[in-house]
Amino acid sequence: QVQLVESGGGLVQAGGSLRLSCAASGITFSRNVMGWYRQAPGKQRELVASIGIFGNTNYADSVKGRFTISRDNAKNTVYLQMNSLKPGDTAVYYCNSQRAAMTYWGQGTQVTVSS
Repeated sequence: QVQLVESGGGLVQAGGSLRLSCAASGITFSRNVMGWYRQAPGKQRELVASIGIFGNTNYADSVKGRFTISRDNAKNTVYLQMNSLKPGDTAVYYCNSQRAAMTYWGQGTQVTVSS
């Protein structure tokens, strides 16, 4: 059974930082592309950042220079360090795992940035 369990969300003031974690089980973690998506109320889910099996990263333009995605294959965990947070970053953040045609999602963690 595949499980992706996010943690680290919460309420923070604008300009603050949060670190999200996603612990994976039931997959061969090192062979999966891992990503973070977010969905704000009334908006579509969007890619925030992804990290490939060789550590190559990709970021949405809106978070470049502020967010950093990383992975620890020994711990089967992917992280999202979020700095200089803005109210526009408020959303539910979802962990995602992809390998070939298989895609898995976590349950999501709420991030709220107050102005």
